[in-house]
Amino acid sequence: MLACAVVAAATPVRAQTVQVRPSDGTVYRSLADTSRIPSLREALARDPADRARILDLANAQVAARQFREAIATYTAALERTPNDALLLRWRGHRYLAVREFTRARDDLERASDLAPELYGAWFHLGLARFFLADFDAAADAFRKARSLASSPSERAGCVDWLWGALMRAGRGEDADRVLQEPREAAAPADAYERRLALYRGSLSPDAVLSPSDTSSVRRATLAHGVGQWSLIRGDTVSARRWFERSRATDAWPSFGFIAAELELARLSAR
Repeated sequence: MLACAVVAAATPVRAQTVQVRPSDGTVYRSLADTSRIPSLREALARDPADRARILDLANAQVAARQFREAIATYTAALERTPNDALLLRWRGHRYLAVREFTRARDDLERASDLAPELYGAWFHLGLARFFLADFDAAADAFRKARSLASSPSERAGCVDWLWGALMRAGRGEDADRVLQEPREAAAPADAYERRLALYRGSLSPDAVLSPSDTSSVRRATLAHGVGQWSLIRGDTVSARRWFERSRATDAWPSFGFIAAELELARLSAR
């Protein structure tokens, strides 16, 4: 036992690594390795084909915001099993965090072709397409994801992004119908449910974010929702302010933050 402890203590802790360099000069870095990552890496090295060990290591890397390292873990595994839909789904998901949207889309399209009932492949494919401003195609993916969602919270997320994709594609009537379709609502505190309440007009923009919303991911998600609603209404001043609130959090891997970042770049390019 003492020998094992000495080996663990001697295992070097990797420094924070650069994950994303946005065009404004900001640098987003990972956290340092947790104590679990070296042991999980060693376990995978003993059995590189064990999918459970692949996912355990990648999940630990993601928890430390080591998205590029997780992508490398999936890539090494996919060299052995290139048609593993689940690994493609997860690698595509992680490509979103590092802003490699085309690679994300390609992985997720392959995953959804290989496993058409894989909810996560379709939902994240919708996000990849949305981030690439391919809004009609994003709407198609979110519709499919909604049909496969297994919980009210998942369906709320699908409806939220589907509404946004349809509105951005100039399909306002279709978007309105989506909001009116019956479904089991998620909990009122669910971030996407609250955004949907704003879109339906049952919640004011100033009431979307509250002092109790302390999670950085939640704040980034809610602020992006208000920004998107403002942008669709043509109020670019308010939209910019809300997108900046989203980006002011430290939730840089979250979807609301990423979308706000992209919208701010588009507004600045006008």
